[in-house]
Amino acid sequence: MFGRVGRTAIALVLKTSGSNPLGVRIPHPPLMKKRCEWPGGDELMIQYHDTEWGIPQHNDKVLFEYLLLDSFQAGLSWAMILKKRENFRKAFDNFDAKKIAAYDAKNISQLMKDKGIVRNQLKILSAIDNAKAFLDAQKEFGSFDKYIWQFVRGLPGQGKPKKNKWKSISQIPAINPEAETMSKDLKKRGFRFVGPTICYAFMQGAGMVNDHVVSCFRYNEVS
Repeated sequence: MFGRVGRTAIALVLKTSGSNPLGVRIPHPPLMKKRCEWPGGDELMIQYHDTEWGIPQHNDKVLFEYLLLDSFQAGLSWAMILKKRENFRKAFDNFDAKKIAAYDAKNISQLMKDKGIVRNQLKILSAIDNAKAFLDAQKEFGSFDKYIWQFVRGLPGQGKPKKNKWKSISQIPAINPEAETMSKDLKKRGFRFVGPTICYAFMQGAGMVNDHVVSCFRYNEVS
């Protein structure tokens, strides 16, 4: 009825006069969701925080994807890895552990030439070793899910998410005792680039711990 300029002008009148002589309904601005601070203004990080981070994950294929991406994150930022995620998916056969475990020198050479991923030969070699160790864990426990979730208060297949109560991101630790135990066991099984810090990041992403701050709108949603 009033057009974009007309609505703006009326809003200014109402703001300065405090009255509404025309009875015009001015919509309220949308409420901003309160979330953890770490995504900042990065849209991809916000989407990841709002739709994925901290949701308890029990799908073996997705758990392997998280493990591979987290291992490449070592020494780098998660924002960088997240932006390259789809490149990693294409380069590593949609995170198919069986295919990756069979990679040979030709595959390694192709990956080292792929500018879309992190071209670190040690990390690429570790992805192959981790795929093999992942398949071994699946065979031993029936699924990688049953194996990995035991590190949060439970026996194999019985772990439950650990719900923390952080009020500020400054309170969130880089590691916890469970991550240290997980790291030691993973290394014994032949996994690489799985230090306690990487393991804790994995636990956060896979929802093994709920590290959303209590004021974040996702804190209760992911539990």
